[in-house]
Amino acid sequence: MARPLSYAEIDAQVLRGLAPAGRGYWLAVGLCFFGILVGAGCWAFQIATGLGAAGINVPVAWSTYLVNFVFWVGIAHSGTLISAILFLFRARWRTAIARSAEAMTVFAVMVAGLFPFIHLGRVWIFYWILPYPNQRTLWPNLQSPLLFDLVAISTYLTVSALFWYAGMVPDLATLRDRTEGLRRRLYGLFSLNWTGSHRQWHHYGWAYVFLAALATPLVISVHSVVSWDFALSILPGWHSTIFAPYFVAGAIHSGLAMVLVLLIPLRRIYGLEEIIDAETLEKIAKTLILTCLIVGYSYGVEFFLAWYSGEAAELGTFVARARGHYSPEFWLMLICNSVVPLACFLRRVRRSPRALFAVGVAVTIGMWFERYVIIIGAPTHAHDPYTWRLFQGPTWVEYGILVGSFSLFFFLFLLFTKFLPCISLAEVKEERVATAGEAP
Repeated sequence: MARPLSYAEIDAQVLRGLAPAGRGYWLAVGLCFFGILVGAGCWAFQIATGLGAAGINVPVAWSTYLVNFVFWVGIAHSGTLISAILFLFRARWRTAIARSAEAMTVFAVMVAGLFPFIHLGRVWIFYWILPYPNQRTLWPNLQSPLLFDLVAISTYLTVSALFWYAGMVPDLATLRDRTEGLRRRLYGLFSLNWTGSHRQWHHYGWAYVFLAALATPLVISVHSVVSWDFALSILPGWHSTIFAPYFVAGAIHSGLAMVLVLLIPLRRIYGLEEIIDAETLEKIAKTLILTCLIVGYSYGVEFFLAWYSGEAAELGTFVARARGHYSPEFWLMLICNSVVPLACFLRRVRRSPRALFAVGVAVTIGMWFERYVIIIGAPTHAHDPYTWRLFQGPTWVEYGILVGSFSLFFFLFLLFTKFLPCISLAEVKEERVATAGEAP
């Protein structure tokens, strides 16, 4: 059991990360910025030469750009899980990691939102798909799940950003009182004249509960809507009623893995071991076991339903998934997502930051390949054998854009850790047992 920290110690440890950055930090920022330039250059090359630069072909009309879209939307889900759902259930261990998870949610949704535009090709005429009266008489299908995505993702981004910002208001006031010059004015502007009065705390508490309750249904609805992009089709391997809960569980699974990948180095670099302690990591690992079992069960149910349905095309798709051209990706997905996390049943693994970091990296890789197997594998083995054709990618352009997306995500997260408190001071202090004679 970690010793209780005083309020002054909590402030000192959390605000340590906002000190002037060293060479290592700027080197990491520089590498991420270079990766962003690589991705932007690949996208510019694709715009100049056409979508033929990607591996898109018939029948695989959805390439790795949609794989990345679904992957990043999934990464965003753990932030809402940790911040909203666990807050409503009063899980105290969430306080040390909620702020970073919320930031991860916002940044992941922002990155995900780029890929539909990348996939469009002629991105400058994106407004053609918007449902407004025009002389071109181009009317989008309002029953299309692609429009569902637009509504769901924009709503999720708005609520997640509001939830993230609302939780930071008391901490921004703390930074306002500890800085000078331009930073003081900016923190003062965004702290909304916070003084810490009883009336302000009362309204803050109600607003936070309201946003948490509003964000909770989005965990289920957003990735369910994304799954309908596939489930509403008649393609074998996609047309399945299990996709909505399957995608939600997979999204939370990948999001928890990314939390481990981000926070384990963060706690070491900024010296936050006493706040993000071994018990907190153990709780994340236990939750990861739960999502691992749900995802593994979903994999089994998919194959059972394909066999039980008696439909030759459906069964053939899943047999090809396990034994065909994309079988290496399938088995890598299965091992990383459903086997590797089972190591967390061992207590020494759950309490080892290095082991949990390795598990998080493995699950992140596995969840990307899960989306690859679903989105790429199914169209290559549809109903009619004469339409079977392998995906021609990923090409170097797609790899470059993938690198750029990860670079943009880590770039935004690095800036967040340097200019905003990566741990909620107010919530950590609230959960701490106050020492005798100390004022809040």
